[in-house]
Amino acid sequence: MESVDVAVVGASGYTALELFKILLRHPHARVVAATSRDGHHPKVSELHPALAGRVDFQTEEFDPDQLARRVQCAFLALPHGAAQAAAAPLVERGVKVFDLSADYRLKDPTVYSQWYGESHADTINLEHAVYGLPEIYREEIRSARLVAVPGCYPTSAILALAPLVAGNLIQPGSVIIDSKSGVSGAGRTPKLSTHFPECNESVSAYNIGKHRHTPESEQILSDVAQGPVSVLFTPHLIPMDRGILSTSYGSLTRPIALDALRQAYHDYYESEPFVRIVDSAPGTKSVTHSNYCDVGVHVVKDRVVVVSAIDNLIKGASGAAVQCFNLVFGFPETTALG
Repeated sequence: MESVDVAVVGASGYTALELFKILLRHPHARVVAATSRDGHHPKVSELHPALAGRVDFQTEEFDPDQLARRVQCAFLALPHGAAQAAAAPLVERGVKVFDLSADYRLKDPTVYSQWYGESHADTINLEHAVYGLPEIYREEIRSARLVAVPGCYPTSAILALAPLVAGNLIQPGSVIIDSKSGVSGAGRTPKLSTHFPECNESVSAYNIGKHRHTPESEQILSDVAQGPVSVLFTPHLIPMDRGILSTSYGSLTRPIALDALRQAYHDYYESEPFVRIVDSAPGTKSVTHSNYCDVGVHVVKDRVVVVSAIDNLIKGASGAAVQCFNLVFGFPETTALG
């Protein structure tokens, strides 16, 4: 198979570092360009010393004309708002785009405006963007020009709950998601809440009822259920580098034995290479530095309790992006991720 020339747009963050690591071991991908908003144009290896001797070329200003002449694919590791400004000219020039921001996840621009506090400037591409969760949208991803890579929290929750809402096994208004994330989920830009003395040896909830991943989870779960699903979502910051553990709850629509419920999960994810159904409660160490989502299913009284674990930087971001890249360009889906 031929190689695909790739650009990483926004090279300084944690997700960009993981992208470089995965793409360096991908036999059919060549990273030939990286952009940075730093006017000094540092080398990639200066931004990420772990890449010294492996990615030593300089970053550059974002120029869609220049990039379109050199690459067939661009991964956007940019903040929301900035990503749509980069995606639109790249898609227009025929570059396949994998956006790791939130700009193309919410299909309704009004909902985007409500939760992100600004209007969407690229509603044309928003209409055609495909949500990049292969476990649900695999066939649509294959033909996509623009893939909206899911958020890390929604990935952990949607994969935990999809079999339940698809099978009408829980009441759609009963869903509660309690998630804990490592500090890297907040990004690399320094903030008081992620300053070591503030977050070490402390667990805290934040954005209660206001987190922007709430409408994303509701949108996809409603799509799977073919009817409205309401979510009560509370995220927590936990003092570890990486990983997400989500505990999701729902009221059963009818009594069901635990063995039958677990079998429903095995059936739903039977052909999925990166979802593992486990009998015990999964932990984040079992999925660290991997593209796996581990899911454990339990029944307590008349409720189902589903515990899911992912690496927020891999299955929750860069690994998912490369999984979609493999689908779009026709490579085996597990390439560089197994």
